[in-house]
Amino acid sequence: MKHIGAVQAIVTADVFDREPTAAELDAIELESPLILAEVDLLDAQIKAMDHPENEVDTRRIRRARNRMLDARRDLANRTAGASTAGGAA
Repeated sequence: MKHIGAVQAIVTADVFDREPTAAELDAIELESPLILAEVDLLDAQIKAMDHPENEVDTRRIRRARNRMLDARRDLANRTAGASTAGGAA
């Protein structure tokens, strides 16, 4: 059986072997508060799955969900403000 593959490294290594651009790093930095809030919500949900439902877990999940929604709102407001900043008259 013959192995079929790229003979030249240039064919496969072009896109995946590069560093992130400054714009990509800026986008990650802009979204990092939302990402961290989503991770906190997921952690709270996972902790609540280990035992029967109780009030402490319910409050922990509710607070984490509110932080995630706040971060999502802040991100949406920042990106909306950035796209209209040279704005129409």
